[in-house]
Amino acid sequence: MIPAVAPDLTGRVALVTGAARGLGRAAAARLYEHGASVAVNVRDPERAAAAAASLGERALAVAGDVAAATAPDAMVQRVLDRFGRLDILVNNAALARSTRFPELTADEWRATLDVNLTAPFLLIRAALPAMKAQRFGRVINVSSSAGRMVSTLGGAHYTASKAGLLGLTRAAAKELGVFGITVNAICPGMIDTELTHEHAAPELLERLAQGYPIPRLGTAAEVADLICFVASERAGYITGASFDINGGDLMM
Repeated sequence: MIPAVAPDLTGRVALVTGAARGLGRAAAARLYEHGASVAVNVRDPERAAAAAASLGERALAVAGDVAAATAPDAMVQRVLDRFGRLDILVNNAALARSTRFPELTADEWRATLDVNLTAPFLLIRAALPAMKAQRFGRVINVSSSAGRMVSTLGGAHYTASKAGLLGLTRAAAKELGVFGITVNAICPGMIDTELTHEHAAPELLERLAQGYPIPRLGTAAEVADLICFVASERAGYITGASFDINGGDLMM
């Protein structure tokens, strides 16, 4: 259960990938509200600058394609150059496509894994020296209910990448806990975001939501609150965990 009192993240520095909209934007805003300085990653420089400007003076625009070979190292270095530390890494950027198996190409498969699985690995590796030196780090990988079971809307590549992200979370947690670094995953179900609406008609979303024990879509703010808790010192003894937030659609 998330404690009722809001976490204090004053003095912490966070990097949130895919922060232009949806879960990433909500997470960046909540982390900022709780006192953290926040680097917002968006692929397009102008959108990154706008996202940072919307937060305030403790925000930094970090443009770049997380799937580009040198981007993770460059992004982390830019955060360190500005703030001198990196405490919280939120791997949120995702490529979500609903291509069905017969039409799924090898190139689209690889592109999805590059964004959803390889980029989080490279970002964790890039952040590791600073987090080890600080003896503190919070890595939060945004997976999905798809990773726990199978995607409702996404294709096989999306499900495979999100399941792989859970494996990466556990393996990294096992190795990095000794350095004061926790690694956990958030597994949202059907959340009311632009991405969700791009993949399903309103009638389908309404029908799906009515079948959940909590009969509605989740909100990005609810997911952001869970991310802030996992990022806080109150979650210091939790690592390698997968947090389901899905209105009861999936119970494990």
